[in-house]
Amino acid sequence: MARIRRLVLITLIIIILLIALLAIVGYINIRRAYPQIEGTIQLPGLQAPVEVYRDSLGIPHIYAANTHDLFMAQGFIHAQDRFWQMEFWRRIGTGRLAEILGPSALGNDRFIRTLGWHRTAAQEVALLSPDALAAMEAYAEGVNAYLSTNTKSMGFEFTVLGLTGVDVDPEPWTVAHTLTWAKVMAWDLGGNRGMELLRAHVAARLGANAVEEIIPAYNSAYPVIVPELLTNATLDSIPDLAYEPHAIGEGFGLGSNNWVISGERTVSGTPLLANDPHLGIQMPSIWYEIGLHCDPVGPECPFNVVGASFASAPGVIIGHNDRIAWGVTNLGPDVQDLFIERINPENPNQYEFQGEWLDMDAIREEINVSGEDEPVVLNVRITKHGPIINDVAGGTEDQWYYGWQPLALSWTALQPTRLMESVLMIDQAQNWEDFRNALRSWDVPSQNFVYADVDGNIGYQAPGQIPIRANGDGSIPVPGWTGEYEWLGTIPFEELPYSFNPEKGYIVTANNAVVGEEYPYTITVDWAPGFRARRIVEMLESNDSISIEDIQAMQGDNHQVYVDDMLPFILELQPTDSRLAEAVDLLREWDGRTVRESAAAALFETLRIRLIDEVYQDELGERLLQKARPSLLTALVNTLPNADAIWFDDVKTEEIETREIILLNALEAAVEELSETLGKSMSKWRWEDLHTATFENQSLGQCGIGLIERIFNRGPVAVDGSFFTVNNTGYDWSKGYGVVVVSSYRQIVDPADFSRSISIHTTGQSGHTFHPHYDDMIDMWRNIEYHAMLWARQDIIAASEGHLTLKPGEG
Repeated sequence: MARIRRLVLITLIIIILLIALLAIVGYINIRRAYPQIEGTIQLPGLQAPVEVYRDSLGIPHIYAANTHDLFMAQGFIHAQDRFWQMEFWRRIGTGRLAEILGPSALGNDRFIRTLGWHRTAAQEVALLSPDALAAMEAYAEGVNAYLSTNTKSMGFEFTVLGLTGVDVDPEPWTVAHTLTWAKVMAWDLGGNRGMELLRAHVAARLGANAVEEIIPAYNSAYPVIVPELLTNATLDSIPDLAYEPHAIGEGFGLGSNNWVISGERTVSGTPLLANDPHLGIQMPSIWYEIGLHCDPVGPECPFNVVGASFASAPGVIIGHNDRIAWGVTNLGPDVQDLFIERINPENPNQYEFQGEWLDMDAIREEINVSGEDEPVVLNVRITKHGPIINDVAGGTEDQWYYGWQPLALSWTALQPTRLMESVLMIDQAQNWEDFRNALRSWDVPSQNFVYADVDGNIGYQAPGQIPIRANGDGSIPVPGWTGEYEWLGTIPFEELPYSFNPEKGYIVTANNAVVGEEYPYTITVDWAPGFRARRIVEMLESNDSISIEDIQAMQGDNHQVYVDDMLPFILELQPTDSRLAEAVDLLREWDGRTVRESAAAALFETLRIRLIDEVYQDELGERLLQKARPSLLTALVNTLPNADAIWFDDVKTEEIETREIILLNALEAAVEELSETLGKSMSKWRWEDLHTATFENQSLGQCGIGLIERIFNRGPVAVDGSFFTVNNTGYDWSKGYGVVVVSSYRQIVDPADFSRSISIHTTGQSGHTFHPHYDDMIDMWRNIEYHAMLWARQDIIAASEGHLTLKPGEG
């Protein structure tokens, strides 16, 4: 017996030692990929020494004597911290995820290869100006310098995949990889393809008249970004997609807030600019903060800029230089149309156009799949309107208004564009004229740019290639064979909306309508509802002496303005059931803020979802209800004041339901749900028990292996906010209350003294799990805290935790 106990003890000791050894090896392997931040590294190709200072959050500031070295160093530093993210993103953009993730990623790759982002990016390289091409080649050179010296220590993701038998051997970075990443960004932020199909589905089920009620037009009482219509425009110049890839997020909550305030309305007497882009939650953060400084700044090296960048591209996307500051939100123009093609019954590779059969362009794509011996062959068919997308997406089970016919996607981003050239021009712009000139090259995705400068000016510009249609407004799929709905060109830049030093003293954009009905072109019919814009304007109008601290409070605001529209009808209820009466009293005492400790917020959010189901599910059916949910909140707000609206009656019952009955049904369902999930005591309900943020690694964070997910993911953490609050923490109504969209980066810039500017993004600078900067921003972000946007060199040096010198020479 003693011998058995001794053997058991020895076995346990051996197991513990093995686990400890594996942990030590794993820890060493993980740390080996961490970036060197002190000392000297020799980089072949550098022309002069480069200094890199990293502050206490790991934010680097790069000082270089010339633009080549500046962008080469940026590429190297991006790769040090985020190369796995860069590798994953370029595989998304080129349709090559299946090579490492296997058959599960095949649908994604098939769809992207059909659209051909990599084919368009290859064409764009030839369009770059010499300066832009040189900057992007230098950036690629820096990434490749990292790859050549870190082949065995690029990140723990590579190690994990290697353990599964997948050997990821990164190929050299190219200019086309950066341009392909721009297509990924444009896809996530552009187009109305889903709304076109939704309208067709609703029309097929309920008739064309129901479309405007289910998908309401923008409320004309809500804020318009450029009400003064400062343009030179004249009339004379005139399916469900089964695989939709996303790298920066998806869903109706994508968007952003920004606003700029003139000195007449600020404490300092000088402008303030705020921005917080709303993008998909992920790990690591979408953004990477950085400073790019020429030393010295001059005509040969004009960059002196700080802000948020994308690890994959040179330059700064949102930020400020020594003269101007800028921020962006998604404009959301309709730059995508679905054309129904009529195919020759005798030849599937021909389509009709104005009475003639035309040959489609045919492209063969081969997709390598991990674990498979032979590639998957994809034959892409392209008409004059674009690629046929339902060869690889959707299905014949989707009944819609036009029946099952081939759909070609026209999209401005499938034509060569100049986005990255615009980024580099913005970074060095010195005034309003330079800034607008830079935006002439910002083709897609169209954004709402706000502007402030050291001279006290504020402004707004809408750039982008937005099509002019011969007929129609792009809101539904149209026949492609008639030639009646062709694109005639795009809105000239000079006729796009802008504003400069408006009389009201501020400019607000929150994906709301840019212009009113008097604007002679169609930008889109699918503006965001305007709830966030309405709330921001309310706060600005209530304060004529605004400080940086006031803007912090605004960016963290959790009041839902549509509560003010909906709650009165709920509070009129007089339920006889004591539990429902208690629920009404709970809402009666609520201030309308969706803060994490609020019981009423949990009740209202659940009630809102249940109410949408009660009002619309009987007409739409479960499947179409899920598709239409994003627009149904606005539809509900519009419907509630009309007690006799037909939507309140349940068509499946013989009785005629009233608004009161439907409200009570929804309230009862919400109370039952929360009683089951949060307990019987309403006073103990908390919004944070339902609504949390989990930052998931895009690749391995959803692999289904708990240990691996715990290594790469962070959270859940409790957060404030909800859908359409200024502090946007939107969730997917069909999947529960977990956050899918966040304010991915917050920035407040003071052009009077750039050293007073502040910012924060969601997770941390590092892409290496367990690194101190992998998750050190999460608590700051969720609690609406900020760090200084360091600007003066002496402050950067004083705050640095690391000083690295990059020197020319052999690697």
